[in-house]
Amino acid sequence: MGVWGDLQYKFKTSSIVQQLIYVNAILFLITLLIGSFSGLYNSRSNFIIEWFSLFSSFEVWITRPWSIVTYGFLHGGFFHLLFNCIALYYFGRLFLDYFTPKQLLTFYLLGTFFGGVLYMIAYNYFPIFKDQIAPLVGASAGVYAIIIGLATYIPSYQLYFRFIGPVKVWHLAAIFILLDLLQLAGSNGGGHFAHLGGAIFGFLYVSQASNKEIGLFRIVSNIFKPKKKPLKTVYKSPKKKQKRTDKINQDENQKKIDAILDKISKSGYNALSKEEKEFLFKQGKR
Repeated sequence: MGVWGDLQYKFKTSSIVQQLIYVNAILFLITLLIGSFSGLYNSRSNFIIEWFSLFSSFEVWITRPWSIVTYGFLHGGFFHLLFNCIALYYFGRLFLDYFTPKQLLTFYLLGTFFGGVLYMIAYNYFPIFKDQIAPLVGASAGVYAIIIGLATYIPSYQLYFRFIGPVKVWHLAAIFILLDLLQLAGSNGGGHFAHLGGAIFGFLYVSQASNKEIGLFRIVSNIFKPKKKPLKTVYKSPKKKQKRTDKINQDENQKKIDAILDKISKSGYNALSKEEKEFLFKQGKR
């Protein structure tokens, strides 16, 4: 088995989290190589960025509709890639303790999709983005879907950080969301809208699928939720009542049969009364 075969085997036997990290890292490296060779010709164009990143213009997007998902596998810099991969690694592994690999991939892809949708809506609605056409890249929306979905499912789960101590997952998720909300009008406002799109998908999907609510929402709903009173029995099934009656009769008949057989063993059949003989005869027919 050659090097290529070893790489294929390594990829196939890796977890879905590792596979996603590998794909993101390889595409980032390819993007850098293409950018480097383009620079030799005094060109700043990079066909991967142009054709697979998500542009805020609907006119541009309609010519490359796949970009609403493919942008989630591209990154604008090494640290952008590093932070997303670290978050994906740690939260992805925890996610797999409660969900399947297929569900993780679904969260990643659909989180990316809904992040792209909210990004395009924001750029075409809010005046601050007027007349701007900007490309969007990064796995953040997909990673946010995983993080918020996890926080919705196990809000009280504690993560331990050195020098900080235990932090509940939903507290960490709330901090992420708050930081995005505070930066919507900043230089990377579109990216923060994409984060929120992925987060909204993760929250709604898990809350609808498991009927769980995250942290504060669960507390508020429990306060206003009416207490359930014990149900009163207003109807009893006649079948169940009949079964209980039959069981009692069977027990009594068996006791009577045992007494008759005991009498026969001691005094013989002729010692039985007429009623006992008739009873024994009827039971023998059943």
